Amino acid sequence: MDKKRILILTNRVPYPLNDGGNLAMNAMIDGYHDAGLEVYVLSMNTSRHPVPMGQLNEIYRHTSGFNAVDVDNSVHTWGILKNFLFSRQPNHAERFRHASYENKILDIIGFFNPDLIQIESVFLSSYIAFIKAHSRAKLILRLHNIEYEVWQRAAETVGNRLKRYYLRNLSGRIKRYEERVWQQYDLLLPITHADEAVLKKSGIQVPSQVAHFAFAAQEALPETAPATMHAYHLGAMDWIPNSESIKWFLEIVWPKVHMALPELQFYFGGRFMPQEFLDMQIEGVTCVGEVPDAQTFIADKHILIVPLKAGGGIRIKIMEAMAARKVVVCTRIAMQGIDAISGEHYMEANAPEEFVHALQWCINNKEAADAMAEAAQELIIKQYNRQHIMEEVLAAIEAVSIGE
Repeated sequence: MDKKRILILTNRVPYPLNDGGNLAMNAMIDGYHDAGLEVYVLSMNTSRHPVPMGQLNEIYRHTSGFNAVDVDNSVHTWGILKNFLFSRQPNHAERFRHASYENKILDIIGFFNPDLIQIESVFLSSYIAFIKAHSRAKLILRLHNIEYEVWQRAAETVGNRLKRYYLRNLSGRIKRYEERVWQQYDLLLPITHADEAVLKKSGIQVPSQVAHFAFAAQEALPETAPATMHAYHLGAMDWIPNSESIKWFLEIVWPKVHMALPELQFYFGGRFMPQEFLDMQIEGVTCVGEVPDAQTFIADKHILIVPLKAGGGIRIKIMEAMAARKVVVCTRIAMQGIDAISGEHYMEANAPEEFVHALQWCINNKEAADAMAEAAQELIIKQYNRQHIMEEVLAAIEAVSIGE
């Protein structure tokens, strides 16, 4: 494959590397660079996930270029209401359409002349017509999840009727939007086989290639300090499925766990921690807010709990935990996209009583739990190798390019 130039468009700066979305985008950027492509990254430096200029100047120096455009994508009640009443587009798509970002895309196309343009969020698809008017580059969409499924599932987990109605309406809008824009790309890169199955079921004829999140072979696995059997959770709390699942776990599940295992401590943290969580006084639970260093936070804890009840794509924090030989206790939907077997690589728990049973097993069977964690680490090393996955992605790109 001849050396190609790829422009990667992201809806936020993929830094710092402390959440799944950033890790997934960074893995693709580094994957293309390591494969020998010339890589230029253009990010939105959003009001919701701002990165200071000093940090911006230090990242992606190894690429052919990196630029970030300040974008106000704040969520306002009036904006949501106006979108709901007067637009058929999902609110997410409208929030990411900005003239300043469009102008920078045109500028980079002019001097970089990319062969490929990869978009890292379906909600940046509103730029497709503009890009096609100014470039002959092949268009690639990385699907971090099937967005409409996330909101569809979220709607079924909320108790407030008005909120449930809005989320169902939103998921319907996103579904129509996704199925329309998927067809405008030359190649789709779903992050899991389950997501690729949704594409095929919808009748989309665009070529696709599964591109799992993966670890580079040369990357050392995270070092693990001597760990206690205490439990933890880490996730961005501005994502509704995360915050709703933790609220359910704290209010419904934890009282039963604490009664059965009074010595077990649960620590949780993440960006945009709601004040209600910070103010909670629950015996055995510690909310630490935003964590400056995820590896330091998890180093002395041994059990990852992911009580996710809605979502899509792949939970990269689970993969990181497995790579670090942590024991994972999670719902079936949280493990979606990872080829792990319950009872062999992790403990599945969906109901409160199942979480109690799984955690009791971890505490009372430490040697077996350690063996499970080791098996999970071996799975990650064997099946989620970045070089192999990037070879498959580049082969798919070459097939699309030859077919023009």
